[in-house]
Amino acid sequence: MSDFVSSFWSYYIAVIALGGIAWCVWLLFSQRAWLKRDVQQVEDTGHVWDGDLTELNNPVPRWWTVMYLLLCVFALGYLVLYPGLGTWKGTLGFTAGKQVLQEQEALNARIQPVYERFRDMPIPDIARDDQARDIGQRLFLNNCAQCHGSDAKGSRGFPNLTDSDWLYGGSPEQIQQTITEGRHGVMPPWSAAIKPDEASAIAQYVRSLSGLAHDPLRVNAGKRGFDTYCVACHGIDGKGNQALGAPNLTDDVWLYGSSEATIVETILNGRDNQMPAQKQNLTPEQIRLLTAWVWGQSNR
Repeated sequence: MSDFVSSFWSYYIAVIALGGIAWCVWLLFSQRAWLKRDVQQVEDTGHVWDGDLTELNNPVPRWWTVMYLLLCVFALGYLVLYPGLGTWKGTLGFTAGKQVLQEQEALNARIQPVYERFRDMPIPDIARDDQARDIGQRLFLNNCAQCHGSDAKGSRGFPNLTDSDWLYGGSPEQIQQTITEGRHGVMPPWSAAIKPDEASAIAQYVRSLSGLAHDPLRVNAGKRGFDTYCVACHGIDGKGNQALGAPNLTDDVWLYGSSEATIVETILNGRDNQMPAQKQNLTPEQIRLLTAWVWGQSNR
């Protein structure tokens, strides 16, 4: 409710909410004479079904009228205590987000003893602990499997965490940093500086670096383009730079694919990958166990 860009909508919601309650009260007030009347004989509407099933017009019970009024009072009290009138936040200051945080804090307090024995344990030792592995796997399935897959082998655009190829480094400290703070890897598009034919030649050279089939007549031209535009990140030997998250182009690991068309697309249009930081979702103790599980996948 607090995200309205115009105060009109805040007033609109408030009028609808209060107007509905006022209408209910008015309806009872306008019909008070009929509601209070003493009916000596129940009226017959004249509708009969199956020969003996008659519809009657019974007066409204007094308890129903009282309940109706009490519900209107309850609705007014609710709108005073809780958000419901546009930008009005309620006297209790309740928000669903705050409730979730409180529940998370309560949960973390209850499970804290479980993580206590892993607090000072080195991550490689945690990775060898059966209980820690079970916890780490559940944390992975709940927070990471959506991108990296339930088997941690990734998919197009999402790294495989079970091999020895790491964009930013595979040490326990580097993995923990990645999970905690996230990563944002950007390869700029070169379409303004590189023509498609030149990008195709660079792709042939890049394919040659990892031993893939390539056109040897175009490799030299591609190397010149590579030396001009690519060495700053991927290095003269094409082995990448973990400080920048620039991938190694000499192995057989490809994040988006190794075909010429895919490499040309990458060169011309660039890539923009972001892994969200998990420090807002997981406690430091949970991140340590998750780190140990991920590290263990490539260090069995």
